[in-house]
Amino acid sequence: MKNKLSRLAVPYVVWMALFVVAPIIMMVIYAFSASNGGFTLNNFVKMGAYAEVFIRSFKLALIATAICLLVGYPVSYFMSKEGPRFQRMAMVLIMLPMWMNFLLRTYSWMTILENNGLLNQLFQKIGLIALYNRMTGADLSYFPMMNTQGAVVLGMVYNYLPFMILPIYSVIIKLDGSLIEAARDLGAGSATVFRRVILPLSLPGVLSGITMVFVPAVSTFAISQMLGGGTELLLGDLIEQQFMGGAYNPQLGAAISLVMMVIVVVCMLVMNRFGEGEEQAVML
Repeated sequence: MKNKLSRLAVPYVVWMALFVVAPIIMMVIYAFSASNGGFTLNNFVKMGAYAEVFIRSFKLALIATAICLLVGYPVSYFMSKEGPRFQRMAMVLIMLPMWMNFLLRTYSWMTILENNGLLNQLFQKIGLIALYNRMTGADLSYFPMMNTQGAVVLGMVYNYLPFMILPIYSVIIKLDGSLIEAARDLGAGSATVFRRVILPLSLPGVLSGITMVFVPAVSTFAISQMLGGGTELLLGDLIEQQFMGGAYNPQLGAAISLVMMVIVVVCMLVMNRFGEGEEQAVML
């Protein structure tokens, strides 16, 4: 039986070797290679010129992750308190946008946020822009929303919010109701039950959601290009430029990718250790 399972695992091992391990090895080789093929650390030295891009990428990713958590946790919590029919309907509504192409979803926000887009047309019709002009003395015909960091964060939140809701919901829905009943029998109020029982037990879902939102947000490039107009350069844009743009330098692109991957892995390890510590504290 064990030999049969081992044979069945061969295709998966080959797949991982070809499409996961091999690209990582190639990235490491490129990161420590000069253009002539020799060993060098100069690629990592050159990254100092892009410190602002690193800071901006992590800042926007953290903001988007925090917003997703603040929105996603209440949604997950209230979903878990409703009946099965409502939960199924809510799940469909949450998953429905993900069935569409990622670029199409982002293009739709371009139509909404552009200078003559749906939002600015609405603001003009209800007189909000005119009211703003009277109050501030400005002479705006529209609110500039495109090509800003706010638009990039909005695109991240919209595209990655389901990745925060689903892990938290899957944990909360499986909580043992007898624990909550026991806490109430001991005199704990709703706020205390949530703070001392529900929140600590749902922490694994929170950490999973943070990881699933932060990792793609910090490495995104399509959202920043489309909603940021190329003015808000992020790590994903920088890496793409080194491999496909006019500043072709795959060695530098590989070095940036390697450093970003190491930072992300360290963050994930720290969050996992934090989650294990919280779980042990709850058990005690």
